[in-house]
Amino acid sequence: MSEIKNLNPQCVWKNFYALTQVPRPSGHLEKIQQFLLDFAKQVGVEAFKDPADNIVMRKPASAGMENRKGIILQAHMDMVPQKTPESTHNFETDPIEPWIDGEWVKAKGTTLGADNGLGVAAIMAIMEDKTLVHGPINALITADEETGMYGANGLPEGELEGDILLNLDSEHWGKFVIGSAGGIDITATLDYQEADTDPEDAAVRVTIKNLRGGHSGLEIHEGRGNANKLMVRFVREAIEETEARLASWQGGNMRNAIPFKAEVVLTLPKENIPALKELAADWLEDFNDEFKIIEPQGIEVIVEEVETPKKEVPVEIQDNLVNAIYACHDGVIRMIPSYPTVVETSSNLAIINIGEGKASLKILARSSREDMKDYIVKTLESCFNMAGMKVVTAGSYGGWDPNPDSEILHLLLKEYKELFGKDGIIQVDHAGLECSVILGKYPHLDVVSLGPTMKSPHTTTERALIETVAPFWELLKKTLADVPAK
Repeated sequence: MSEIKNLNPQCVWKNFYALTQVPRPSGHLEKIQQFLLDFAKQVGVEAFKDPADNIVMRKPASAGMENRKGIILQAHMDMVPQKTPESTHNFETDPIEPWIDGEWVKAKGTTLGADNGLGVAAIMAIMEDKTLVHGPINALITADEETGMYGANGLPEGELEGDILLNLDSEHWGKFVIGSAGGIDITATLDYQEADTDPEDAAVRVTIKNLRGGHSGLEIHEGRGNANKLMVRFVREAIEETEARLASWQGGNMRNAIPFKAEVVLTLPKENIPALKELAADWLEDFNDEFKIIEPQGIEVIVEEVETPKKEVPVEIQDNLVNAIYACHDGVIRMIPSYPTVVETSSNLAIINIGEGKASLKILARSSREDMKDYIVKTLESCFNMAGMKVVTAGSYGGWDPNPDSEILHLLLKEYKELFGKDGIIQVDHAGLECSVILGKYPHLDVVSLGPTMKSPHTTTERALIETVAPFWELLKKTLADVPAK
């Protein structure tokens, strides 16, 4: 694994490897915050933790560059903690195990954390390199981006010094992002009085797994299977055909990840278990036929007999919940009319937890239009209200409006063409970026997002394309040297 440190450019990869050795799942950032503060002290740059738990670093201009526009380099320190079913990894204590697989860097059994560790590693490389030519630099490394952009939302006004923001959290090398969608978290809850299970009934645990999952912004348009939405199709028919009753449901674990696994515990008359197993086999065949192009690895539907729980969901509550989950919109709603290849509005039914008298459903809705974001919120509110659920929203952030006349964009495109002999691509993303939140506090900033190529962030197949990191680094260095005067 240490051979990761020897990849080109070493200055970036050695820092990325160091980051993989420090636990940094969203919500548990004390170790990475101290690591970054210690790093800054070691390389001799000013650094502090702000009231929102972000780490800010400042590096003065190199000799003769004091009159250049100030650059703010921005990335987020947290990573999405996902692991394979067989992994025993503890994200709060264990290092990530990166390895090289041909042209990719991957992790053993977990997410890699290249989102956004490679951006942080590039910032570290810039902070420690005494030979670079550049104007004044601020670095903003934000906290808990993956769970609600809390660091960016809490960013104090007046803290940052600069004219240009380079966000290093994009995942397609050669594409320069100048706009992104806004988002909002929607949570529907219901408390209920559990019912006694018929003592004569048996119980089964049904698991749907081995889906690809994925990033609910970058990959929502691919039509990947959502384990919660597949499960509700099976559960509804099991209730109708085998007298099954819902005891519990757990599906998904991250608001911004397409759920790749869900499991329910159902009770039913013992004599109906063979019929339920036959039903599961039918759905297994249907799911794999329906998703054979999108989920070629093969979806699994597993039925296991388990100890019968003493309590279950009352029939009327069960039916309302199942109907709401069935009706809940999941996936793309509309593409951007002026950018028809980019998703405008979507929702991701991310997390379901039902059991012990409580039901909770969490959805992340995204849109690059505020009116359409309001539309999807009201659509989902209507769906869950009809089931008697309480709906609350949180973590709303606006979209980032594209500025095709951006000065830093045109400098990046010019430098890219000179360095690599081809034209860069201007892009608007459906994934939420912190740029929109930061612009709300620093509206004067000229903003572009860029980064090396990564695939399948937020999943255990997350990987970084090695050959794109060196040109990303070269472009960063050249752009810093050529930033115009104030």
